[in-house]
Amino acid sequence: MKKIKDERLIMRNLQNIKTVYIVQTIGILGILGHSFLQGGADEMRANPLWLLFMLTTILSAYLSMRVSVENEQSVQNPARSFRISLLVLMTIVIIVSTLTLLTPGFGLPDALLIGSILFICGIIPIYYIYRLRVKEQEDMEE
Repeated sequence: MKKIKDERLIMRNLQNIKTVYIVQTIGILGILGHSFLQGGADEMRANPLWLLFMLTTILSAYLSMRVSVENEQSVQNPARSFRISLLVLMTIVIIVSTLTLLTPGFGLPDALLIGSILFICGIIPIYYIYRLRVKEQEDMEE
């Protein structure tokens, strides 16, 4: 198979892939919605399509992060942005953990578990964007 070199055809191919992705996502959401209506949230999450939907959503978010970092107009200091993001994340973790601790029926282990999960889920994209910005800054210096 020959590689496509015409930019118009490359863009048309990307548009086709985008359309297929949208139709596929709508189909998955329809099936998950039907499962939700038939058996509730537990039934929906038991469906293997739920895992597929979550994985594609996460992958799409990470790929769009890469594009947004490459598309930034001003050069940002990666270390400063990382520190600010980390401070915001820690503030959110502390607030949510405190509110969990104050909620009746929840104790310190629950607050620590929820805070840890939030921290881990937050630090991964923060670090990913930091690495992308460092790489972008190194590429601009060369």
